[in-house]
Formats: sequence, C-alpha cells, structure tokens
Amino acid sequence: MRTMLTPVGLLLALTMFGTIGFRFTTDSSWLDSIYLAVVTLTTVGSRDAATGTASTIFVIVYLVSGLGIFTFSAFEFGSWIVRTEFHKVLEKRRMQNRINGLENHSIICGQGRMGLAICEYLAERGRSIVVIDQDEDRISPVCQLHGWSFVIGDATDDDVLKSAGIDRAASLTTVLATDADNLYIVLSARILNPNIKIIARAVDEKAVEKLERAGATRVVSPFRTGAVKMARFMLNPSIEDFIEIADSRGNELELADIQISADSTFVGRQLMETDLRNRGVMVIGIRRSNGERLMPPPGNAVIRAGDSLFVFGNADAVNSVLDRSENAAENTSRG
Repeated sequence: MRTMLTPVGLLLALTMFGTIGFRFTTDSSWLDSIYLAVVTLTTVGSRDAATGTASTIFVIVYLVSGLGIFTFSAFEFGSWIVRTEFHKVLEKRRMQNRINGLENHSIICGQGRMGLAICEYLAERGRSIVVIDQDEDRISPVCQLHGWSFVIGDATDDDVLKSAGIDRAASLTTVLATDADNLYIVLSARILNPNIKIIARAVDEKAVEKLERAGATRVVSPFRTGAVKMARFMLNPSIEDFIEIADSRGNELELADIQISADSTFVGRQLMETDLRNRGVMVIGIRRSNGERLMPPPGNAVIRAGDSLFVFGNADAVNSVLDRSENAAENTSRG
C-alpha cells in the first residue's frame, strides 16, 4: 500500500499546482481553476485553458510535467494491482500445496467464536487443521498469525471440501450459523469420505436427529451441553474441577478415545500385559465393536480389533498412543 502513496501524492500536488497556476494566470475563480487543472491533466480539454501569453506558457509546462507524472502514476497503479493479484494467486497455490501434503487432519467449517476455540484446542495438542470460511478478512489474518492452513470458500460446496482434503481427513466439525448449512455439510462430507468422523453443532434441538441421520458421528447442542454442565457443577463441583484439569492444563492431562485397528500391537493382549500404565496412560473403559462396554475394564480383559479404549493420562503419552494407532490404521487402509 505504501507504493501507492507516492503517485497519489504527486497527482494531488500537481493538481494543487495547476489550480494555483490557473488562478493567477487566467484570473479564473478557484472552482474554475480546479476544473481547468483537472481537465488539462487528464487531457480531456473541454475548453481552452490558455487566455494569454503567461497562461499559454503555464499550460505547456503543466501538460509536459503532468503527462510524465500521470503516466508514472498509471504505471505504478497498474503494477500494484498486478503484484497484489499475483501475490494472492501465489499464496493460494502455496496454501493448497501445503494442504495437499496433509493426512489424518481435522477440518473446521466456520471461523466464528466456537470455530476459533476448536482450532486453538486442536492446535495446542499438535493436531493438523484446515479451516474453511467465506470471510477472507476474518479467516486470513487469524490463520496466518497462528500458522493454520485455511481455505476461503463456502463449506457447503463439494469442491471447497475437496480443496481442504476431505478424502484424507480424519475428522470434520461444522459450526456454521444455521442448522441447514451444517446439515448440508454433514451430507456432503459423509458422501465424500464415508469413514470420516463428523462432529456437528445443532442450534435447534429439533435438528439433532436430522444431523445424526444425515451421517454425523456426534451432534452437540451448545445450549443443552452448557445447561448439563451447570447442573453437574451444582451436584458435583469437585468432580467437575478434576475433569476440567485437562482443559485448563491441557499440556499435562488428556482424555481420549483410541481406536484399535486389526494390525495394532495391542490386539490379542490382556490389558495388564500392555505398557500403557507404565507410559502414564490409564484405561478407564473399553467399548467392544458389538456395543459391549467394560467400565472399568478388568486387568485380564483381552483387547480385540475394533475396540475403543477410553484412556486418561499424561498428554504426551496419550498423543503418542493416538499417533501410533492412527499410523497403524493408515497402514491397514493402504494395505
């Protein structure tokens, strides 16, 4: 933007110079002098500005100098437009190449207050994220500041979801303002990637069932969730304080769900035979693929393919187990 200050300043100075010159060489009024300066500078020339020898000489000097400055200004303005557009195209290509290199990442549709909070939470835990939003002025500064990948566009458009790497993503959350948009995104995401985990926000309680039927893995109603949490504070404030340790001190403790793939090293082993406890990870529950739940699981419980382990413990240890599980699932899909 600074590059445009010089030509703009020169044009304004030249216009003022012409106005003053015509005012005193032609005895015109100030308004007429401004008019003569502008039409002479732009070479429109709707009437003869020269009325005598002094004014004729002034017009010649003004035209010669004005033509040079005007040409320079036009060139600078055109170059600025080209550079700006080229920079945008180049940055968009770089961002797309960066997204193309991501796998098992998370897509966040909507960069509002809730979307921003989700991005910050995932980023603090080292997760790769791609943000989608239509508002370039809102999404670009925030994402560039934090180093997040982003796509500018309508998340309900399949091409935009593909640009965000929907086919390689592990999860997607949609927190747009309306249930209709969230529902459309859930449908599109489920079609484009049948195995992706989809978390959707429901503004209206009536939309929860529709979002689930459309393919959402989980549907969150902020109002209901907030009300339930407040009720828990009333009944068990100490327990809620303990659970919130993972949020307020997220770099120390983490609660997660580990999916056991067929080629996982845990398959066929008893829970007591694993090294999870030694690594700072506590298994607080097991959900079998048939829906059976072990809460809490006994030490001799055998881990099977398709199980979900609910674990709590040191964040680094939990994330390392998650990464190992994700890598195993990725190798299985490639095989």
